[in-house]
This record gives sequence, C-alpha cells and structure tokens, in this order.
Amino acid sequence: MFFHDKKVLIIGGTGTIGQGLLKKVLKEEPQVVRIFSRDEQKQFLMQNQFAEEVRLRFLIGDVRSYDRVVSAMEDIDYVFHTAAMKHVSFCEYNPFEAVLTNIIGTYNVIKAAIAQKVKKVIFTSTDKAISPTNNYGATKLTAEKLMTSAEYSKGSGKTIFASVRFGNVMGSRGSVIPLFKKQILEIREMTVTDQSMSRFMMTLDQATSLTIEAMKLANGGETFILKMPIISLGDLVQVVKEEVANKYHIPPDEIKLREIGLRPGEKKYEELMTYDESLHAIELPNMFVIPSPFQPSPQYKNGKKAKPGNYQSGNAKPLGKEELRNFIIQEKLI
Repeated sequence: MFFHDKKVLIIGGTGTIGQGLLKKVLKEEPQVVRIFSRDEQKQFLMQNQFAEEVRLRFLIGDVRSYDRVVSAMEDIDYVFHTAAMKHVSFCEYNPFEAVLTNIIGTYNVIKAAIAQKVKKVIFTSTDKAISPTNNYGATKLTAEKLMTSAEYSKGSGKTIFASVRFGNVMGSRGSVIPLFKKQILEIREMTVTDQSMSRFMMTLDQATSLTIEAMKLANGGETFILKMPIISLGDLVQVVKEEVANKYHIPPDEIKLREIGLRPGEKKYEELMTYDESLHAIELPNMFVIPSPFQPSPQYKNGKKAKPGNYQSGNAKPLGKEELRNFIIQEKLI
C-alpha cells in the first residue's frame, strides 16, 4: 500500500476533495494525516466526525503564509494541495485575493516542500485553466505552470511535483445540483445561467481516485486529466427538477425556471486540453497525461499517443438524459 506507515498532509483538507482524499488515504493505514485549512468551524466539525481516528492532526493555517506552510510540512512524505479560491464570481470581484491564494499560496507550497524534503506534491487544478476567460482559471493556469516549472527550478531538491486537472465535481459544496435543490425546496424556482451550456462532470470518487493515481504515477512535472462525461445544463436542469419534484411531492409546474445569462468570466463550454497540449499528450484507459516539457517522456503501461484535438465539452456528445438521471440517482445527489 502506497501510503502505509507514511506521513501525509492534505492542504485544504476540510473541503470536499480534501475529505474524499482523507477517507481513501486512511484505508492504507498511514502513520499520520495532517489536515491543513483556515476554516476553524469546518475543522471542528471534521474533528467530531473522525473522533475515533487517532492518526489525524488538525492545523489551522493559510497557504498565503509560507512560515505556517513550511511548519505544517515538517517530516511529511506526501502532500495533496487542494486549497484554493474556487468560485468564479468571487475571483472576478476579488482578483488579487485569488492571486494571493491560488498563485502565491501554490508557490509557498512548492518552496516549503523543497525545504522540508517532501517526496511528492500533487496540485489539484481545473478545466477552467484552459484558455481562461476568468481570473479563477488564469490563477489556476499560473499555478499549474509553477508546479511544472518546479521540476527544473528545484535545484538539488528531490521533491516530485505534478498536477491533476478535472471538471465540476457533482454534489460538492457550491456546485449546481445542491443549489438547484435548495432553490426548489425554498422558493420553487431555479436560476439558470444558460441552458445551452455544457460542462465536464465527475463524481467525488472519480476526482479523488484520479488524484491518488496521479500521486502514485507522477515522475515529475506532468498534468493528469481524467476522461470525464459531458453534461448539457439544459438536461441537468430538467432531470434535477423532475427528481426533486418526485422525491418531495412537489407539482413540477410549480417550479419556475429563470434564465439569468452568463455571469462575468463564465464560458458556455469548457476544455480539457489545448490543441498544443494534445500533440504531446499520452492517452491511458481512464486519463490523459501531459508530460513535463523539462523531463524525458515517461512510459506508461497501456499508454498511447493521444489524438490531436481541443477536447471541448461543446464539441462532443453529452450524456443522454436518462444516463444523466441514473448517474445522479446512483451518486445519491438529490
């Protein structure tokens, strides 16, 4: 087992991805797992949830503080860096705050990992980093570049750095399904940006499995990208409306749809890779790998050269409405 008897730090460990990672890592019997975040209330709730777990340590801190990050990494083997400002609109209206957390924070993680001789660091990025039209995507793209460039800028350091890039995680805090459900139950209305939008969607289990797989496979400087299903927002709206109405015995015609248009910085579609990235990408059965430009291209079992393309959510066929419904029911998202 990869994490057996190892020391693991999860930065942003109280978030949806952080908690998902924790549950999987604990199954491999690590020596200790440190949860690092700035949210005292979430840490308190998580501490109660895992009250029987003696291997957990809870550290209050912010990735903006290098001193706190380097202290948290003392004697750590593996680091998952999931902390970020993630909401597009908040990053648009508070752009430098997003820079401080997503870029300066990531740089602090890199410096601290090298100083503390950490074995591997995995950074969680987003499909919004591709051809970004918003500040969130731009800061995540820069953070990805920092992770990749750390491979040649680390000097004599031995730490391996890599990134994972994924789309929207279904059911995570702040995602659209819980929001739609809340709106229906409270005001019998759903505020929809644009029903012609498409998005890459994945489950929490898929996101955390990819992140752990990337930790195990990383040789240095790669970006790992899960192959994700595409959903149409219009289909999602209809399925959520029907399923919530059915579960809570609400007449469907009482639920109104209100289109509000794209918010500042939003795109109608997302991309997994740029065309240029696809020229160098390696395709595995369940993911793509973009190798580091500063390292020899690694060999992977069952790996083959990816087909050149943009890999846009707007160019490919989305899940059918019933497939989407089954996906949501299976994941117990309503």
